[in-house]
Amino acid sequence: VAALQDEKNSLISENELMNDRLDQLDDSLDDPNTVVAKKYFHAQLQLEQLQEENFRLEAAKDDYRVHCEDLEKQLIELQHRNNELTSLAEESR
Repeated sequence: VAALQDEKNSLISENELMNDRLDQLDDSLDDPNTVVAKKYFHAQLQLEQLQEENFRLEAAKDDYRVHCEDLEKQLIELQHRNNELTSLAEESR
């Protein structure tokens, strides 16, 4: 029982130490002059820029997909027209 109480007290003190370190990290993020805060805000800005670029690229991909579908339809129509004209040319020969 004594060993378990010692372990419990040790874990409680370790937990308090970790909570203090977490509070320090939270405080360092609130202060814009710290290196950690600067890296955090830089990473956050970079993430936002990448999300915007991803959105733009997704929109462009959708536009290209629609354009490709239109070109495929035109190709099929032109192939049919070519077949018709070829058969008419053979008939006239």
